[in-house]
Amino acid sequence: MKRFKQIMLGALTAGILFSSCTKDFEDVNTNPNTLPETRPELLLESAIFALKTATQTREHRLIHEMMQVHVTLSNSDEIHRYIIRPSESDYMWNVWYTQLTNIKDVYTSAKNLVLLPNQTYNASYMGISRILEAWVTSLITDTYGNVPYTEANRGRTDNIFQPKFDDQKSIYDSLFVRLEEANTLLAQNLALPAALMTRDPLFAGDIIKWRKFGNSLYLRLLLRASGRAESNAAAKIQQMVVTSPATYPIMASNAESAILRFTTTAPFLSAFSTYRDFDFSGENGFTEFFINTLNGWTDPRLTKWATTVGGVYVGIPSGYAPGAQQDRQSYYLAALKNEPLTGNILSYAELQFILAEAAVRGFVTPANAKTYYENGVNNAITNWALTVPAGHLTKPGVIWVDAETNEQKINKIVTQKYFTYFFTDFQSWFEHRRTGYPTLPAGVGLQNGGVMPTRFVYPVAVQSLNKTNYDAAVAGMGGPDNMSTKVWWDVN
Repeated sequence: MKRFKQIMLGALTAGILFSSCTKDFEDVNTNPNTLPETRPELLLESAIFALKTATQTREHRLIHEMMQVHVTLSNSDEIHRYIIRPSESDYMWNVWYTQLTNIKDVYTSAKNLVLLPNQTYNASYMGISRILEAWVTSLITDTYGNVPYTEANRGRTDNIFQPKFDDQKSIYDSLFVRLEEANTLLAQNLALPAALMTRDPLFAGDIIKWRKFGNSLYLRLLLRASGRAESNAAAKIQQMVVTSPATYPIMASNAESAILRFTTTAPFLSAFSTYRDFDFSGENGFTEFFINTLNGWTDPRLTKWATTVGGVYVGIPSGYAPGAQQDRQSYYLAALKNEPLTGNILSYAELQFILAEAAVRGFVTPANAKTYYENGVNNAITNWALTVPAGHLTKPGVIWVDAETNEQKINKIVTQKYFTYFFTDFQSWFEHRRTGYPTLPAGVGLQNGGVMPTRFVYPVAVQSLNKTNYDAAVAGMGGPDNMSTKVWWDVN
C-alpha cells in the first residue's frame, strides 16, 4: 500500500518508504561525516531528462491531437473530439510531482554544500532549482488548477502524506518569488567547475543563460496571469523589460533558448527514439488547420515536419463524426523521432511573441510590437536551421498591420506562437485557454459541448486517498471536478 501511494500520489512521493524508520535507527546508521542528500548535479541531470521525455510523449499523444496538430485515424481515440479520459490525469501528475521532489532536493543539497569550503558555486544550483521548480509547478497548476504545493513533496521530511491543495493565485505568487530568488542567486555568476558542466543538459553550466531562461519564464507566467489585475503583472513586465532590463536579463537569440537537445546516443535520447515509425505516426495525420495554415504562408517548416502526398502537403479534418474515419494524408516525418528541437522548453521566438503581446496590451511602453512580432516570426523559422523566405513578412496572414485592432494583432501573435510551440510540452493548450487563439475549426464530432477542455480532472487516486483536501480544492475552484471548470488565470 505504501508503494501504491508513492506511485499514485506524486505529491506524497518523498518519504513514504521512510515513514517506518525510527529515530534510533537513523542515529545509528547515519554517517556524521557525510551529507544525507545526493549531490545536486546528479539530481539535476536526471530530473530534466525525465521531465522532458515524459512530457514529450503526452504532448504528442494528447496536446497535439486536442490542439489540432494531428488527428487520430482510429475511432477508438477521441481526444480530437475533446474526450479526455480520467486515467489520462494520472501519468503526468505522478511524473511531475516525483521529479519536483528531485528538483527541490537539488536546492536543499546545494544549500548544504554551499556551506563547505570551495563549494560556493552551489548557489548557482540553488538558483537553477528555483527556475525548474517554477517551470514544473506551472505545468501542474496550469493543467489541474488548485494543487498541493506548500505541503507537497514533504512526506519524507515532515510525514505529510495528505497535503492540502493551494489555490492557483497563491501558487503563482510563490512562483514569482522563486524566480526573483533565482535571478538574485544567479546574478552572482558563480561558474560551475568544468567537470560539472557536462552534467547540465540544458546550458552546459552557462549561468548567464540559466538566468536569462529564468527571467524569460518569469515573463511567460506574468503574461499568463495578466488577465487578473491582482497579479500586478503589467507593472512587473514593464519593470523587467523597460525600467530595469539590466537587472532582469532575458534571452537575446535562438542560441539562448532552453532546449534539451536530444542526441542519437545515450543518455539523451528522445522518448521517440525507440518508437516504431507506425507507433509515432501510423495512427495519425496532420490536420487541415495545421497544414492549410502553413501552406498559406508557404512556411518552410513543413519541410522539417511533414510528409507530402503527390508532392504537396495535405491535412485531414479534426473532430470528424464518429465512424467517419479519414484516410491519412501528410504525417510526421520519421526524422522527428530523433530531432533535437523536440526537447524545447522555452524558445527565444516564444519570448519575442510574449513581448509583442505585452506591447499590444500596453504592458511594455514605449515599445514596438511590430519589431517583437517580426523577430518572433523570423526566429521561429531560423531556429529550425531554415532560411526565412524572401518577402515572408509581407505575406497575407503573416504581415503586421498597424491599423488592425488590438484583438486582431493578438490573434496573429498567438497563432504564430502556436506553431512555435510545436513540441513544447502543454503550452499551446494553455495559451489557447488564456486567449481563445488560434481560432480552431469546430468539427461536427466534437463532444464536451464543443468547448475546448479547460483543465484535466484530478487523478482517481487523489480523489480517494486525499478526499478531504480534494473536496476543498474542488470547492475552492467553484467546481465541479470536470473539464469545464476554469483555473484562476483563465478569464477568457
